[in-house]
Amino acid sequence: MNHADAMRLALEEARAALDTGDVPVGAVVLDPAGDVIGRGRNTRERDGDPLGHAEVVALREAAERTGQWRLEGCTLVVTLEPCTMCAGALVGARVDRLVFGAWDDKAGAVGSLWDVVRDRRLNHRPEVVSGVLADESATLLREFFASHR
Repeated sequence: MNHADAMRLALEEARAALDTGDVPVGAVVLDPAGDVIGRGRNTRERDGDPLGHAEVVALREAAERTGQWRLEGCTLVVTLEPCTMCAGALVGARVDRLVFGAWDDKAGAVGSLWDVVRDRRLNHRPEVVSGVLADESATLLREFFASHR
């Protein structure tokens, strides 16, 4: 599966988050063969869970499905640049590649405010591919926040 196709799946997850009033962020985890092994969307509002970020939800499902916390060889695809918590989670899970859509100038930790995933002090640094279907991801977020102001 190519990055754009995987991002379209993540966008489907993001749109589904709208049904629960959550910020529309979606994620998928692909195994080394390119098959989806984890899906996630923001669930903070729905579940009252401060850890209910799309990336964490998708990583948990992938770990459960594989039976291991190390997700070596896997790719995390997410519609928005991860925050510090999510960037730390994907580094800790040993994800090999991060693909994201829109940049997050307010909380991004993959180059916008911080660059957690490329910090040489950490024991793992995933490859990063940014800007995949960024316009679609950003538009979904802009429309959501415009309707909540």
